[in-house]
Amino acid sequence: MKKVLSALALAASTLALAPAASAQDLYRAVSSGPGEAPPNGSPGSSIATFDIDGNILRAEVPFRDLLAGTTVAHIHCCTTEAFTGTAGVAIGLTDFPLTVTAGDYSRSFDLSDAAVYDPAFLAAFGGTAASATTALLAALASNQAYLNIHSTLYPAGEIRGFLVAAPIPEPAHWGMLGVGLLGLAVMSRRRPAVAKR
Repeated sequence: MKKVLSALALAASTLALAPAASAQDLYRAVSSGPGEAPPNGSPGSSIATFDIDGNILRAEVPFRDLLAGTTVAHIHCCTTEAFTGTAGVAIGLTDFPLTVTAGDYSRSFDLSDAAVYDPAFLAAFGGTAASATTALLAALASNQAYLNIHSTLYPAGEIRGFLVAAPIPEPAHWGMLGVGLLGLAVMSRRRPAVAKR
């Protein structure tokens, strides 16, 4: 039993010593028809990932089962309350697949380029890329920005999901946990009892 507890302590300590990832750098948006404002019955869905590394925003947006062909997609910002309300367009997802009901979208955006932002959003938040980026990052941290995929059947948006911070697991976390669990398994194996004659 003492060996098992030692192995558990070792696994926990290696996880505690591994560098923590910055949760604010990765966001996920789980989009659906019921998530729209107003909600609708679309079976469409998306689990999109938005990764921010310095000034680069990388968007990975798979989507499927829309009821009509896509027309456009945006990141909207900034609602007045977390997870509710509507907002104007902050960033249009350039070259989003059009007239399809399913697909994948992948693109990087340079947030230091004012042209990335919708002109109205840029003007509303100081007129510079730096001030627009500050506003967008604050909204992301406060759950006041959302992904919206629009279609011909739902021109105001068929599926929507708020961007939510997601933890980024460090490879060292998984490796050390594996080592700790392996040690736990080895140490907890009981030696067979020797039969007395």
